[in-house]
Amino acid sequence: MNPYDLQLRDITRRHFFGNCALGLGALALQQLLAESGWAAPGGPAIDPMHPLAPRPPQFAPKAKRVIYLFMAGGPSQLDLFDYKPRLLEFQGQAPPPSLMEGKRFAFLKGNEKLLASPRKFETYGQCGITISEVLPHHRKIADEVCWLRGLSTDIFNHAPAQLFMNTGFQQPGRPAMGTWTIYGLGSESRDLPGFVVLQSGPRGPRGGSALWSSGFLPTSYQGVPFRGKGDPILYLHSPEGQTRDRERDFYDTVGALNHTRLDQTGDPEIMTRINSYEMAFRMQTSAPELVDLSQEKPETLELYGVKPGESSFAANCLMARRLAERGVRFVQLYHTNWDSHGGPGENLNGDFEKVCREVDQASAALVLDLKQRGLLEDTLVIWGGEFGRTPMGENRASIGRDHHVDAFTMWLAGGGVKPGLIYGQTDELGFGVVENKVHVHDLHATILHQLGFDHEKLTYRFQGRDFRLTDVHGQVAKDIFA
Repeated sequence: MNPYDLQLRDITRRHFFGNCALGLGALALQQLLAESGWAAPGGPAIDPMHPLAPRPPQFAPKAKRVIYLFMAGGPSQLDLFDYKPRLLEFQGQAPPPSLMEGKRFAFLKGNEKLLASPRKFETYGQCGITISEVLPHHRKIADEVCWLRGLSTDIFNHAPAQLFMNTGFQQPGRPAMGTWTIYGLGSESRDLPGFVVLQSGPRGPRGGSALWSSGFLPTSYQGVPFRGKGDPILYLHSPEGQTRDRERDFYDTVGALNHTRLDQTGDPEIMTRINSYEMAFRMQTSAPELVDLSQEKPETLELYGVKPGESSFAANCLMARRLAERGVRFVQLYHTNWDSHGGPGENLNGDFEKVCREVDQASAALVLDLKQRGLLEDTLVIWGGEFGRTPMGENRASIGRDHHVDAFTMWLAGGGVKPGLIYGQTDELGFGVVENKVHVHDLHATILHQLGFDHEKLTYRFQGRDFRLTDVHGQVAKDIFA
């Protein structure tokens, strides 16, 4: 085969259209940029060279950033916040058939009995919220948060339900809420990712990395998981013998090669790669200072319950505050295991009390700390899981509760929501919402509203369709606004 034939063989279809005299490469780049939101009519005005640069929302926001405390597994609202004395009256009896009609459960066989909470409840704050004895520190924030007691969702298995709560869709492939946030707003931090994920507990969330994926949005907007110990990201430290100047030369050389490739192909993901290298270089100086909790005062460590050198939910809550102070737009904490079916590691007695202890103090401390530092006003804090638990017991090695999609509790704090408000009410046995229901899509619409976006107009064109976080649903819960 002669050299000319070899050259023809090696020219791919992409290279042909990118380099031909008709200028199709430029046309392709324009189309790709449009599909990426960088040149899309009605989308945010994004500089492809600086996709995380801060940009204004559609209207004046109440919140500038979000800290989402995700309780993976589904906390039992009936054992935490939604006291049901009528369950005591009917303890051990079969639930009324009228309440079971049309209900879907993950594991219940149909012969389970009503189960009252063994916990002691008392009312706290001017709002009169009932809080269980297993969350003593939450009493301190009774009037600081907005209690949503009428949440509902559509999905009753963990991984798809976690995806639904985080992306608005039950299957992988959609952008996470944090992704939508920094797609719309960019990030105020130049030296740290705009969307950071922190994890604690015995295992990761069932939904895995799809929970913080960028989906079909550019990967510049995906969540970046930080480790609980050592370097927040592996291989962040320079190799032994490598100087800062030599590393800068390396990044410049790789950047030049990537820019050449970008000019040839028009692939926006190459721009993401360039920005990732630059971010990694800057994080070599910003990350060590960020994770050094010894800078905090002893009384602050005590407030959160942080033990120096020990990874924990408490340490992650303190880290979330430090990230927020440094301009990170969206911080998401995942803590397991709230899956209280009954049986080893998942019973409603010692195991449930253990996970409550792990999150109670730090969750309340985060709200109080943000408030005293003047950050709570424009930081939206979210606490909750993917669904709730059933009013019936589930018979395993010990009694637990199954997944419940029709009624559960979450709370919001700061970010323009009304503190000390109980919004939503469930029936006397906790089967369903009877007043002020907030569906997952409504919650998403409300969060985006507080960030300055009409959820129907924050869209991204993909495969010929304008997608959004709330799909074709969602009503803003305006009654909870301060």
